[in-house]
Amino acid sequence: MGGRTDPDPEQEDERRVHRELGRLRQERTAHSNRIRSLLVLHNLRVGRIGGRAWAHWWAQQAGQLLPGLRAEIEREFERLSLVARQIRTLEAQQKQQVHSGAQPVIALLARLAGIGTGSAWTLVKELFGWRQFHNRREVAGCLVLASTPYASGTSEVEQGISKAGNKRARWLMVELAWSWLRFQPASQLSQWFNQRFAGTGKRLRRIGIVALARRLAIALWRYLEYGELPLGARLEPPGSDAVAV
Repeated sequence: MGGRTDPDPEQEDERRVHRELGRLRQERTAHSNRIRSLLVLHNLRVGRIGGRAWAHWWAQQAGQLLPGLRAEIEREFERLSLVARQIRTLEAQQKQQVHSGAQPVIALLARLAGIGTGSAWTLVKELFGWRQFHNRREVAGCLVLASTPYASGTSEVEQGISKAGNKRARWLMVELAWSWLRFQPASQLSQWFNQRFAGTGKRLRRIGIVALARRLAIALWRYLEYGELPLGARLEPPGSDAVAV
């Protein structure tokens, strides 16, 4: 299905940047949560950790803490700062390559409003940039974007999407489907979703967003493969750094 099922060594190596970014972002969240948990021990709560506001707040509040706790928070913040710098470095590396013309397919995908450079990078490196699809069924089949209901007697429970396939691309497509509704409200895809699921309950909306993600993946493939802009979709100006997923 869809030609080769595995990338070559060079294509696999190109996946390292966005995969490392994913791990670093998880680590950043873990360090931030740890600092917040330690502060709660003294009934202290803070907004964003890092930057001038944090430095000013910490200078005022650190004296209230016992030496051991204060030192632990400071070490945790050092690790958080290191991770944040590494994230900025890798994100800047991605943007530089895209804006320099070294990644034309990623640049083309990122021009769609609602799809940022990072998301476009992941989709191309994980999926569209190396695997050849012959039809829409192969695209949807590779991502396995289908709901997985569980039925027993009169009971029916929606368990979410299947865990088969490329999990990074699959979960990113679901995230992009929500972003698409926000940034591309006039598109045919968004109108289709709103007509069928906007007024429904939470469970049906979860099913609907998976269906939208599947349709969006096919639309993006056709856009990259044949130059067919999704109906009603809006493009950002070349080089734009508009907010997107």
